Amino acid sequence: MLSETEAQRLVEIAVQQAGGARNIVASPRHPFAMNAEEEHEIDGQVVTIHFSEQSAPAIATVAGWTFEIREHELLMLQRPRPPRPR
Repeated sequence: MLSETEAQRLVEIAVQQAGGARNIVASPRHPFAMNAEEEHEIDGQVVTIHFSEQSAPAIATVAGWTFEIREHELLMLQRPRPPRPR
């Protein structure tokens, strides 16, 4: 399982590969557009970036971690759920 620091590092790399935070946040797309999201594979992990929409923020997910992408920062929104004990 990835740590928060490692997940954030992977998201930062994916954001740069997608054109930077300003491009992701400042160019809203229709939610049903063919290019409303992008996937980037970094260090064996798939990072999915959802571009901002008129009524929704830009977010990135990797291995259960979810971050909101803002122009100058990433905000952690959700951690992966711990496995249930058996």
